[in-house]
Amino acid sequence: MTNTIERDLTQKLEKNHLEASSTEKEAADIIKEQANEAFKNSDYGKAIELYTKAIQIHPDAILYSNRSFAYLRRGWYDYALIDAKKALEYDLNYIKAYYRRASAYMALGKYNSALCDYEYVIKACPNDKDATTKYEECKKAVTRIDFEKANAVDESTESAVNQIDLSSMTIEPDYDGPHLNVNGHVTKEFMSTLLPYLENQKILHKKYAYQIILQTLSLLKSLPTLVEITVPNKHKFTICGDIHGQYYDLLNIFKLNGLPSEENLYLFNGDFVDRGSFSIECVLTLFSFKLLYPNHFFLARGNHESMTMNQMYGFEGEVKAKYTAQMFQLFTEVFNYLPLAHCINKKILVIHGGLFSKDNVTLKDICAIDRVRQSPDEGLMGELLWSDPQPHNGRSKSKRGLGIQFGPDVTERFLKLNNLEYIVRSHEVKQQGYDMAHNKKCITVFSAPRYCDTMTNKGAFLTITGDDITPKFTSYAAVPHPAARPMTYAN
Repeated sequence: MTNTIERDLTQKLEKNHLEASSTEKEAADIIKEQANEAFKNSDYGKAIELYTKAIQIHPDAILYSNRSFAYLRRGWYDYALIDAKKALEYDLNYIKAYYRRASAYMALGKYNSALCDYEYVIKACPNDKDATTKYEECKKAVTRIDFEKANAVDESTESAVNQIDLSSMTIEPDYDGPHLNVNGHVTKEFMSTLLPYLENQKILHKKYAYQIILQTLSLLKSLPTLVEITVPNKHKFTICGDIHGQYYDLLNIFKLNGLPSEENLYLFNGDFVDRGSFSIECVLTLFSFKLLYPNHFFLARGNHESMTMNQMYGFEGEVKAKYTAQMFQLFTEVFNYLPLAHCINKKILVIHGGLFSKDNVTLKDICAIDRVRQSPDEGLMGELLWSDPQPHNGRSKSKRGLGIQFGPDVTERFLKLNNLEYIVRSHEVKQQGYDMAHNKKCITVFSAPRYCDTMTNKGAFLTITGDDITPKFTSYAAVPHPAARPMTYAN
């Protein structure tokens, strides 16, 4: 009798559990469909939020894999990797999870790990053309890296400058574009012709492009890692964030806010290139303004001013398509000399990414960073270029796989130690183009609206004056551009 009662009770509990589980799955599926719709509309933040709710109700491989995909679209590669691995814990045979994990590994530069996952995918799905293409791309990357390691030599002997012979480059009679003056210098007249010329999808003559890049290299070599800027009273100073090859939106900034001049100062805070398909137009314009106004126009390095990022996200391919492979080598060298930080009126620190994994970092420490190299995976330079703020106190592992996440307490201690009012950084898409976090002491400005032609964000720039450092923001929508999709030149 007792055994019968226990058996009946067990069966009843199992039935109730199955019914509850079924109800939970139905609820999770409803939220998943909402998340899928948000993803289709390129609202990846909303999609992540909804996938998370569904996972909390009834986790499974599909939900983790879908959220991994949304993280990939946001550029949060470490989070994407974690979710892809989690999906495989729920279903070791779920092919899409291997694909997501491979994509995350690729974005993090872990090509050998990515290659193993892509091999698994194409064996399971031999007719999947996209997977086969990704596998071949990854295989090429592994081969290239192995070749570069095998043929590595002392960087000091490899300057691209020594390979360039300007005297052999002639200006053809039918060239109808802007000309540098007789001394090879950028002038206001040159800039007034250059901007509309590039806007009409024409290519600046190779000789002039090389001259601009070489002169910029020489100028950047004379600058410290942390540049001190003094903005006079009543003078406007504008800080712009990521441009990412969106040349027509760059022109719109100048239309809205005025062209750079000795009275209209600008700082562009890194990530001039990659993703957008007009990166060469952006960087040549910015370099030219730097040459024209060396003490009133400022450029900082972002995490995308690096060889690895440029090889993956389009700049290398674009330079090779519009100019030469040699020019890309030169750009890589120039990017190494871009300053990492700017301090305005001793009160505002402008850096691309964020703060550090340890306290007691001073402006003097930043100034002492050896910046003339590719961005390392750790240390002050890597954290400065890659880190992001988080809403809660303390520090956390980065969602990107590089740098850290830092809280309002970290910001407060850094500002107090260095006698600063606030920091300005970029590096992250924001819906209105800007964000004020950490009690308005950590400001993000992002200047690429409708990022990658898929996001719904606006762009923004920030303005202050020498006698009033209270930030004022201007948001703007994307403007039309020629029919060249983002990542056209990307590997």
